[in-house]
Amino acid sequence: MRYVAPTSVAEVVALLAGDPEARVFAGATDLVPQLRAGRPEPSIAIDLKKIARLTEVSLEDGTWRIGAAAPTADLTGDAALTADLPGLVHAGALIGSDQIQNRASLGGNLCNASPAADSVPALVVNDARAVVAGPGGERTVAVVDIPTGPGRTSLAPGEFIVCFEIDRPPARTSDAYLRLIPRTEMDIAIVGAAARVTLDGDGNCAGAAIALGAVAPTVVPVPAAARALVGEPITDGALARVAAVCADAANPIDDKRGTITYRRQVAGVLAKRAVTEAAGRAGNGGGR
Repeated sequence: MRYVAPTSVAEVVALLAGDPEARVFAGATDLVPQLRAGRPEPSIAIDLKKIARLTEVSLEDGTWRIGAAAPTADLTGDAALTADLPGLVHAGALIGSDQIQNRASLGGNLCNASPAADSVPALVVNDARAVVAGPGGERTVAVVDIPTGPGRTSLAPGEFIVCFEIDRPPARTSDAYLRLIPRTEMDIAIVGAAARVTLDGDGNCAGAAIALGAVAPTVVPVPAAARALVGEPITDGALARVAAVCADAANPIDDKRGTITYRRQVAGVLAKRAVTEAAGRAGNGGGR
């Protein structure tokens, strides 16, 4: 296996086009354990960390641009990003240990395509878009359309994610992400839930988005649960409807970490709590 660290997107495109067995990595926090577990080595391991566009975090013309290889530690250290997107930043902060977060990235978390990836539900509720580069140039894809199943994505051969684009939230808007894990730290989510809520001047819900992780082969947006909130205050009754709809939307598996029945119940509970947390942040000045 050969290691290369290009300094431009064009170099990466050329390397991938010249060798179908080459593979990019944004942090190697998934790649290294996979190789140690016996997965075949790529012919070329392409490190994306030397490309400024892939590691920068910036706000331009009302849009956040987060490099696909930007360490999640950089996200948690960005006060402006945390103020706008606290749920997404918190989700990134849950990826591994403090040491791992100096390498781990949102791009790697998405493209590893684990159903339990922590950052993906939070990206989805914020309508995040992925800028994808490849032999045909660049295209922009909704993040929700990238994972297609465990370990699989919609990226074509030779394509990779350059950055994420997320519009700044409007006034009185905020997000939240919660998960349940068996241990207190560094574990894989049994269930994850993200929510984004916009409140009007009277405290009623003017807009919402809810997505679940670890309860299906890919992240599960739940628009019916969001519709149960819009036009109403965030009451116990509205939250109970959210919980019921999310429990029904979950399609988990039985395994040693949790049963189908348990995971469905937890999906409803976490969705309700994520909505409550997002609405509380929105009511306290979330967004601009």
